[in-house]
Amino acid sequence: MPVVQLIRLSGGTATFAELRASASGRAIRNALAAGSIQRVAKGVYALPPAEDPDAAARAQGGVVSHLSAAVLHGFDVLEAPPTTQVTVPRGQHRRASTLACALHWADDVPSLDGRTTRLRTVLDCARTLAFADSLCVADSALHQGAIQRDQLIAAAATLSGPGSAGARRVAAAADSRAESPLESVLRAVLLEAGIDSFVPQWVVQDETFSARIDLADPGRLIALEADSFAHHSTRRALRRDCRRHTNLTIRGWRLLRFSWEDVMLDSEWVVDVVLQALGPPPHQSATGLTVVRRSRRTASGV
Repeated sequence: MPVVQLIRLSGGTATFAELRASASGRAIRNALAAGSIQRVAKGVYALPPAEDPDAAARAQGGVVSHLSAAVLHGFDVLEAPPTTQVTVPRGQHRRASTLACALHWADDVPSLDGRTTRLRTVLDCARTLAFADSLCVADSALHQGAIQRDQLIAAAATLSGPGSAGARRVAAAADSRAESPLESVLRAVLLEAGIDSFVPQWVVQDETFSARIDLADPGRLIALEADSFAHHSTRRALRRDCRRHTNLTIRGWRLLRFSWEDVMLDSEWVVDVVLQALGPPPHQSATGLTVVRRSRRTASGV
């Protein structure tokens, strides 16, 4: 994984040891030489100061768009763009400017406060990014209530040209219940492998216990958790997780937990493990309906 992305995913800074866990020493030295990262203290690295995206867009006579607009709208992204992404009217030439940017051209650019609208931003990302990256943006926009799912599906249906099929696929898969980028990526990995039986944020509840599962296959009672270190790094968190795991187990659930490294760096293994856990089709009743036990949806539909 690129050194710049590792630092972004670490919150903007990282130690040499943290970088070396996933990148070579040569990659770190090359990133330093290229100026894409900087040493801020002995053994500590950070990204250089970011350029003003609004200024870059104004310099080109356009608007901030795509992933850059997603960041400004507050949507979750897997990786911030290395340079500001700007959309200008079709036929307009690049203007001379000291501010770096990646240009896109379009006939119609609906904008708000110097950036593409929230809906247009999600569609642009869905047309141009990999499925996991764009699903992360779309899930986040829906979860925040910035756009509505029926609105996204309807807008994607009107698209034509490059990336339109991908946009419709993202719109169909996007889910407002998703609560983290890592969870969105895990769901994208499964969907790309043809595994579509898992739903986000499933509630397991009875008289003495309640838990929300990142991704659940209720028919088979299989639970998947996308675990980030930030939420599982204390003694208290360990005790809580152990009790939660045990309580789910005695209620018939099988819990599979995946780390950030599993989901982001070894997705083939994740798919293989989930397929092994799924095994044969879920138990069917005499009427052909899937039998779901020990779980129910809340009034909000989660």
